[in-house]
Amino acid sequence: MTTKVEKSIQVDVPVNQAYNQWTQFEDFPHFMGGVQEVRQLDDQRLHWVAEIAGVRRQWEATILEQVPDQKVAWAATSGATNAGAVRFQPAGASSTIVYLELEYEPEGIVEQVGDKLGIVERQVTSDLERFKALIEDEGYATGAWRGSVNEHLDVGTPGVGAAFGSEGDSGKAGLSAKTVVAGVAAVAGVAAAGVAAAASSGGQEAEQPREVTQPQEVAVVPQPPADAIVRDDVLVEESSPEGYVASGSTEGVEKGVTGSGDDPMIGGGSR
Repeated sequence: MTTKVEKSIQVDVPVNQAYNQWTQFEDFPHFMGGVQEVRQLDDQRLHWVAEIAGVRRQWEATILEQVPDQKVAWAATSGATNAGAVRFQPAGASSTIVYLELEYEPEGIVEQVGDKLGIVERQVTSDLERFKALIEDEGYATGAWRGSVNEHLDVGTPGVGAAFGSEGDSGKAGLSAKTVVAGVAAVAGVAAAGVAAAASSGGQEAEQPREVTQPQEVAVVPQPPADAIVRDDVLVEESSPEGYVASGSTEGVEKGVTGSGDDPMIGGGSR
């Protein structure tokens, strides 16, 4: 769905002065709000960079018809889809009525909402008012191009149908910094909700009874008293080749260490 904007304004300068100023396309950022750059590639082609309502757009346009002191008509050939014409009509010896007709195709949610709010229409009105202030305050045009393009063709007022080579702004239309931030915040909100749900679910599972594991018995090995003195100079006779024979001697073992409960591996008993 396309949108058409038609606006006009009367400026108190002769028609040739108003027209000459309008032909200075690279000066458009001086009075067109949101227009950041206009580069004239040749007599017929222009490259535009604009940002309106937070939406950055780029496009190339071709001048389809240009008649000195009367008309400039254009249509986009790439990027943002738009077309239109501006006309100049004398309103006396020192006054001119400037008519601007524009048709464009909103892209993306931001532009569609802005279109319903009439942001572009208000922007066009403001631009014409600034053009009037600029040319009247200066009292002269900053330059002029008196050539013509397809002067006898009469293309009328081009619409978006004439912008047949334009297919949107490379997928960037409708996105702005604020929109991206809002989208990130929304994703973060969904993620936070998911974490909260997982935590809540985990808490419920923690409250459910769990199987109790019985502690295993640990065998305790009796140790010698702390004040027991263990001698490491016990003599043991060398074993015979046929087998091991324990000595019956208790020499070298302090009294009070022997007992049926002593651990022979620690030296508390006899072998």
